[in-house]
Amino acid sequence: MLGSVWSGTAAADDWGTYLKPFSADSLWNSRPVNPTFGDDVIPTSSYFPAITANAYSTGMFLASPQDPAVTVTGASGSKGLFNTDDENYHDVTIPHWPAAAKPAPGSDGHADIVDPVNNIIHSFWQLKQQGTQWTAAQYSWTRLNGRGWPEPGHYYQGARATGVPASGGLIRIHEVAAKPDFYSHALAMSLTFNGLSANPTYVFPATSADTNAAKLNSGKFPEGALVMLPASFDTSKLTDPELRRIAETLKRYGAYIVDANTGTPFVIYVEIGASYNLHPNGWNNTVASELQVIRAGLRRVTGASGWVDGNGKNFTPTQNLNLLSMRGNWTQQSGSTLGKYSSWDQAVVFPSTSSVSEVVNYSNRGMNAVTWAKPVMGATYKITARTTGGGKLRFSVYDQAAGKMTVDTGYLDNGQSKTFTWTATTPALALYARSGTGQASSVGGELLKAD
Repeated sequence: MLGSVWSGTAAADDWGTYLKPFSADSLWNSRPVNPTFGDDVIPTSSYFPAITANAYSTGMFLASPQDPAVTVTGASGSKGLFNTDDENYHDVTIPHWPAAAKPAPGSDGHADIVDPVNNIIHSFWQLKQQGTQWTAAQYSWTRLNGRGWPEPGHYYQGARATGVPASGGLIRIHEVAAKPDFYSHALAMSLTFNGLSANPTYVFPATSADTNAAKLNSGKFPEGALVMLPASFDTSKLTDPELRRIAETLKRYGAYIVDANTGTPFVIYVEIGASYNLHPNGWNNTVASELQVIRAGLRRVTGASGWVDGNGKNFTPTQNLNLLSMRGNWTQQSGSTLGKYSSWDQAVVFPSTSSVSEVVNYSNRGMNAVTWAKPVMGATYKITARTTGGGKLRFSVYDQAAGKMTVDTGYLDNGQSKTFTWTATTPALALYARSGTGQASSVGGELLKAD
């Protein structure tokens, strides 16, 4: 599979690669069947809509196994590099750093580095090179063969405001060169503040929105929403062939709203480096007018009779995704070896030890308040241990209002589960991780709704 990626070609089902990121059933690679639409229209603003490979888009850079490791730090004078998953400031060492890596020249400084060896897309915000040192304001990551969207536990997986990597929905260099009838994936779109909603600021599949969205936004479209052109939209009336290509894509796959911009009704993003310019000979009034026609035709998707994945198979997207993270401060309870949270493993990791060690996390950072995934009173949930090397997980919930423990699973081996009813109104989580012996071990967990 990696050979086909580095040769610049991809098989039809070669999902989770540099040329075709994410799984076949990622919402980026899937399309709704018989979608229904709302009535709201994206409003005009200071500028015309845009489709751009300019300074505020991103590049995607393929790492090879031979590329050296590079440590990225925070900018001088800052608190450090903010790691969105563990919610702390610290340096991060990227195992394979391609020589071609380059941040977008705009103030967002986006760059996504694709590492097939480790199955990770590293996503940076405000990346800069200062001499031989790389700095950034923010670092996130996602699985190359994953959903392409965060889950409530690992709730921030990229540089965009919605927690997705900037490469999600990106029109790629090789796609532009191929000039297909339409692009075979959903597109990434930003709106300006008079189009974006203040309440809710985001909806599934997004897990976050721009800072101050509730104060700045005045429109009808939350981040995470899918917008499409209805089937009745007549693309033959568009004179520009690239706009017809975009419109045909918007009729089939649509675009997800992933970010905010200033003053542009909508922006669709193209990979930096693509030969892409809707105004190659200076400002084109016809193109600008036809972009407004597309804007006026876009509608938010409110439902669908079904979904089809990238392989043409029917499936049902689920919102029942892992609620639990192992992030937070872990302290020693017993033994001599301190386990530490590893974001890339989504687990507490212990080195090899000859005796059992136990650590505990009282930080209450294991569940994020994603609006569409908050625990439901009276609902049944299932916690499953995901461990290696003989590790064990214990999960407990204390209801601070009631002053009592509502859940205590005891220690669970790998694959072992417990179901329970959620009754805590003001929950405080306590997570326990117990190491194995004689080898390295790790302790993680998956928390899903069971009914």
